[in-house]
Amino acid sequence: MKFCPKCKSMMTPRKVNGKSVYRCIKCGYEEEAVKSDVISSKIKHSEHERMIVIETEMPTGTQRMKGVVCPNCKNDEVYFWMLQTRAADEPPTRFYKCTSCGKVWREYE
Repeated sequence: MKFCPKCKSMMTPRKVNGKSVYRCIKCGYEEEAVKSDVISSKIKHSEHERMIVIETEMPTGTQRMKGVVCPNCKNDEVYFWMLQTRAADEPPTRFYKCTSCGKVWREYE
């Protein structure tokens, strides 16, 4: 992170005419970026950092329910479960999984 020497606001890296520069968001001051300051925009991950998630079991508290229509295959029987995915003062998110095609979707209350 780099800060403007004039107004002390944060500067952002940009490309101008093929050169890397830092530009102040507030006052517009620019200075050329030193090659050691510029961070590559590509992030490379090694094989052990990659993650594959395979779900074989339904989440705890899963219940079977009729009357909810699957948007994929129009089946009217689903499994559902609820999780608190947002702040504690917000209602929980309800997840559905079709018993026929396996499609999973969510509903915010």
